[in-house]
Amino acid sequence: MVLRTGFQQLSEREQDTREKEREKEGDVTPDVRHESLSCKTFPYLLIKMINKSRWKILGVLAVFLLMVWYTISREERYIPLFDFHFQDEKMTCPFKEVEKKAAQLIPNYTREPPLFLHLKDYFWVKTPSLYELPYGTKGTEDVLLRLLAITSYSLPENFQRLKCRRCAVVGNGYRLRNSSIGEVINKYDIVIRLNNAPVHGYERDVGTKTTMRLFYPESAHFNPQTDNNPNTLLVLVAFKPMDFMWMETILHDKKRIRKGFWKQPPLIWNANPKQVRILNPYFMEVAAAKVLKLPMKHLWKLREKPTTGLVAITLALHFCDVVDIAGFGYPSSDDKKQSIHYYEHITVKSMASSGHNVSHEALAIKQMLELGLVKNLTYF
Repeated sequence: MVLRTGFQQLSEREQDTREKEREKEGDVTPDVRHESLSCKTFPYLLIKMINKSRWKILGVLAVFLLMVWYTISREERYIPLFDFHFQDEKMTCPFKEVEKKAAQLIPNYTREPPLFLHLKDYFWVKTPSLYELPYGTKGTEDVLLRLLAITSYSLPENFQRLKCRRCAVVGNGYRLRNSSIGEVINKYDIVIRLNNAPVHGYERDVGTKTTMRLFYPESAHFNPQTDNNPNTLLVLVAFKPMDFMWMETILHDKKRIRKGFWKQPPLIWNANPKQVRILNPYFMEVAAAKVLKLPMKHLWKLREKPTTGLVAITLALHFCDVVDIAGFGYPSSDDKKQSIHYYEHITVKSMASSGHNVSHEALAIKQMLELGLVKNLTYF
């Protein structure tokens, strides 16, 4: 028993000696019995482990941060700038901003004139219009009186209830093709379209919502229900007295007029008179005299007239709190084969005989963009 105990004690001393030597070399974790040694060695091992792995940790951290940055930048890149108005439903409406900026472009800017002509104004006209169509109603009061008797001038109740009028004016330009902004256009409170530009078949690029459609007889679709909503306002933009007469014959079902148009307008126009409005020529006058700065004193000499699109933008600037545009701008005159419309192949050459100066209008719209008066949904 004595020999065995001594042998055991010797073995334990040898074992302790070997463990101490191994601990000095850093190859063995201290035994739980040596608490004081364990406290000294653990921080050492932790620091040593970090030193050995720090480049891996930094590398993983760098990759993680890079992934986070890429995700955020990708989201920002693909959130359209024009969708800003709809990212936060509680966003405050930019009241008066359009009015302040419009005053920089349009002298004596005011929102007092009504959008549409009123019947009561043509029973006893206190101040006769200074201009003939398209800038006034001088000389056409009689036919206009009959026309206004069966149409309306009021704004729909859903317009009047709007706390913030966010408007999109959708042009007919080729830039809309494959733009994929149809869903964004549908988000606007008021969507203004032009002439006979179709919606059916192009919903992905131009949307489906139509609040107002501005047109003149030659650009009217024979069936307005095809590409409009049931409550769409059909707004006549009269360029000449024959335009009022065409509308009167259609709505009163009189003998159709076939002469006096550069293109035969529809002989049958299936529209509800309650949805028809007559645009106030005031906005054509503003577009010509104040936006394009045409000399109004010599109107009878001028061949140039504003396009329906520019008139629509001018209308929106006098009515909306937010004005965004899409599908405006024409291809350069050098690109003679490029279509100017998203729905049909008509080249810029056809505009030469239209009486519109598209280069002049492009400069006016660019000035609006520079002032922040309007924002562009498509490149211009």
